[in-house]
Amino acid sequence: MQFGTHVLQLDVEAETNHIVTLMRQIIQQDFRRRGAVVGLSGGIDSATVLGLAVRAFGAERVLAVMMPEKASSPVSEAYALQLAAKFGVQAIKEDLTAGLEGLGCYARQDEAVRSVFPDYDPAVDKIKLVLPGDLLERGSLNVYSLSLTGADGVEQRRVLPVAAYLQIVAASNMKQRSRMLMLYYHAEQRNYAVIGTANRNEHAQGFFVKYGDGGADIQPIQHLYKTQIYQLAHYLGVTQEIIARTPTTDTYTAECSQEEFYFRLPFEQMDLIWYGLDHDIPAADVAAALQISPQQVEHVYRDLAQKSRSTEYLRAKPLMVR
Repeated sequence: MQFGTHVLQLDVEAETNHIVTLMRQIIQQDFRRRGAVVGLSGGIDSATVLGLAVRAFGAERVLAVMMPEKASSPVSEAYALQLAAKFGVQAIKEDLTAGLEGLGCYARQDEAVRSVFPDYDPAVDKIKLVLPGDLLERGSLNVYSLSLTGADGVEQRRVLPVAAYLQIVAASNMKQRSRMLMLYYHAEQRNYAVIGTANRNEHAQGFFVKYGDGGADIQPIQHLYKTQIYQLAHYLGVTQEIIARTPTTDTYTAECSQEEFYFRLPFEQMDLIWYGLDHDIPAADVAAALQISPQQVEHVYRDLAQKSRSTEYLRAKPLMVR
């Protein structure tokens, strides 16, 4: 059969049953935990994981925790509440703003932003980090720019010096690590397990924070491509608002899609190209399926391989020195 999008199609019922069975076995039998805690962000991944957890343990043994901070979109909380109500799951809100202020998260981030935009005013200016969006055309390096949109709606972009980039990322990573701390509080209080929400795209390409959203007791969707998560979401009954929502980072004050922040391609294209790379499919066959050139496919092959190599330390377990 000719290579095409069919290679990513799941038997959603069988896949759901497989994941649910393993979740029960690992959490109840191996870990001796009574239920599940899921950080519910209002995005497709955590929504799908919540649906799987409800299938595995029943709504009465699943807790959804929303953890906004001052840069979070209010839409995220609204969608999370709507989904929790549909699935019959208790949802609680933990606002992390005060804790992050105490840790210096915002002050450290603002300091780095002002090294690039000296007149930056966090009260009115919106910021985000973005990569070049022309991966198919040029295969350019993953060099970040800082985008600042003022009160007048005018956007400016400047390439980030290494020191400023590292400081902004280090400060914003406090958000993910604080969320994991909160999830484990609620899990330990109930003798529950923390369920991770990372998909294959995020884990293999390093789009996660070590000991932040990368830390959990079990990762039930880590083997699935993003487009396959959508297939499961439809089957599990995730609300249409979440399914239709553009995946975002929800980390910076300006709206920022995961595509412009990290992946640089729509998931429909990237997943098929990545499948081709994983299964040694010639670039010409992948290109024919997507109606692009083999050279464009090779650009993506190189980008995927480079991201995997450069983020290997994120996936490494702590090493023992003897």
